[in-house]
Amino acid sequence: MSTIRIGSGAGFGGDRIEPAIDIMEQGEVDYIIFECLAERTIALAQKQKLKNPNLGFNELLEYRMKKILPVCKENNVKVITNMGASNPIAATKVIKNLANSLGIKGLKIAAVVGDDVFCSIPQYSDSKLIETGEKLKSLHSEIISANAYIGIEGIVQALENGADIVITGRVSDPSLVLGPLVYEFGWDKEDFERLGKGTLAGHLLECGSQVTGGYFADPGYKDVPELWNVGFPIAEIEDTGDFTLSKLHDTGGLLNEATVKEQVLYEVHDPSNYLTPDVIADFSKVQIEQIGINEVKVTGATGKKKTGQLKTSIAYTDGYIVEGEISYGASGSYPRAKLAAEIVNKRLDYIGVPILEKRFDFIGVNSLYQDFISDQLTKACTDFKDVRLRVAAKTLQKEDAEWIGYEVEALMTNGPAGGGGVRVHVKEVVAVASILIPEEEIQVQVIYEEV
Repeated sequence: MSTIRIGSGAGFGGDRIEPAIDIMEQGEVDYIIFECLAERTIALAQKQKLKNPNLGFNELLEYRMKKILPVCKENNVKVITNMGASNPIAATKVIKNLANSLGIKGLKIAAVVGDDVFCSIPQYSDSKLIETGEKLKSLHSEIISANAYIGIEGIVQALENGADIVITGRVSDPSLVLGPLVYEFGWDKEDFERLGKGTLAGHLLECGSQVTGGYFADPGYKDVPELWNVGFPIAEIEDTGDFTLSKLHDTGGLLNEATVKEQVLYEVHDPSNYLTPDVIADFSKVQIEQIGINEVKVTGATGKKKTGQLKTSIAYTDGYIVEGEISYGASGSYPRAKLAAEIVNKRLDYIGVPILEKRFDFIGVNSLYQDFISDQLTKACTDFKDVRLRVAAKTLQKEDAEWIGYEVEALMTNGPAGGGGVRVHVKEVVAVASILIPEEEIQVQVIYEEV
C-alpha cells in the first residue's frame, strides 16, 4: 500500500522555524506545509501591498525560505504554504532571488492566485453577511480586502506541472494537505470519502504543535514533557485516506488520543458538516487509536459533495482602539487602582470625548472574568499587592482615542499615590465579515518562476 508523508512546518504566521527544519532533515517527509494565514493577517498584508506592490506576503517568508531552501533541495521535500498572503506572485520572486543568492538551482516555484476578489466586491453588495444577516452594503466603513477561501485546484495544477514550492494566498487550511494527496494518489474529485479523510489530515496538521502538546499543557493535570522543544506533527497517509500521526522521537511534546481529539474539534462547529471548498467533511465517526508512544492512528472520516459556495473574508476599517495602563503596588493597590479608574471615567464624561465602547480592567484581579465571577474567585483575598489598571475604549476618530490615552497618562501626577509604568497604545481596528460567493465566479491561476 502506498503512503505519503507530510509534515507540519508552521501553525500560524509567526511560528518558529526549528521544528520544520528538523522534520525536513529527519522526518523522511515528501511534503511540508506552512500554514501562516488568518483573516486579519491577510487584511494587514493587503494594507502593506497597497503601500508597496512588492510587499503583502508573510513577513517571515524570506527568513524561513533562507533556512529551508537548502534543506528542501537536499532532501527532495516539496513545500506547500499560504505565506503568499495578499501577494503570492511577489513571494515567488523573493524565493527565486533567494535561491539564486544561495546558489540553488533546479527549483520550480508556483504562485496560486485567484482568491483576491477585492476589485469585484461591489457586485456582491446585496450579499448577506454570514455573521449578522445584514447586507454587505450595510458596512459603511472602508473595505480593505476581500479574499475567497479557494480549494485544491491551483495546488494540484502546480504539482502536476512540476512545482517544488507552491505559494498560495487564501486557500482553505486543510487544502494545503489535501492538494498533495489528490495529486499523488490521483483521487477523483467526486471521491468524497477520501476527500473527507484527507481534509481531516489537513485539519490536524494545519495548527502545528497544537496536536503535539502545544496549547494543551496544564501542569499537574495535563503534563507535557519538554514543551520548550515541542516537535511538530507528521502524518503518514495511506491511499485510502486513513493516516497515522507521529512526531520525531527526540523532540518534546505529547501526541496521544487526547491531543488529537482536542484538535479534531478545534474550530469545528458541526463535526458532521465541516464545510470546505473541496468537500463537506464528516468527522462524526472518526476513530482515534493510540498505537505507540507518540503515535496515533486516525480512521473513519468521510465526506459529501461540496456546496459550491466559497466563504469570502472581507476586512474593513472599524474605528480605533486605545489601551492605557498604569500599575499600583503594595498594600492598598486595588483601592488606588479603582480610584484611578473612577477619575478617568469622570474625566472622559467631563471633557465629552465621543466613545463607542469602554471598559476598565484590573489586571491581577478581574481582567479575565470581570466582577461577578472574579469576586467569587478572589473573595478570600482582601488586599491585592500588584494591580494594573487597564483602560480600553473604542472610538471612530484617532484623535478621540489619543485624548483617552492622555487622561491615563495624567494619572501620573493627578491620580492616586504610587502609580507608575504607564503605557498607552492606539491602533486602527480591522474588522472581518464574511459572505458566500459562487465557486464558478472565481478564476484560479498558477504562475511560475524557475531557478
